[in-house]
Amino acid sequence: MKRIWPFVVPGAILVVVGIVWTLQGIGVLGGSAMTGSTVWAIVGPIVAVVGVVLIVVGIARRRRTED
Repeated sequence: MKRIWPFVVPGAILVVVGIVWTLQGIGVLGGSAMTGSTVWAIVGPIVAVVGVVLIVVGIARRRRTED
């Protein structure tokens, strides 16, 4: 378990941040300078995908070490 947390925890944080940025960028979440900004509607999904990749890498490393 020690070998996957450096990938899974930051990955999960990036997924959450990416979702929030996306929602702000498309105007669903208000109250920020990022609300309604196309930049954040593009950057958010990219950050979320990077987070998913980190999670997948962490899980793959765990499976490889268990074998």
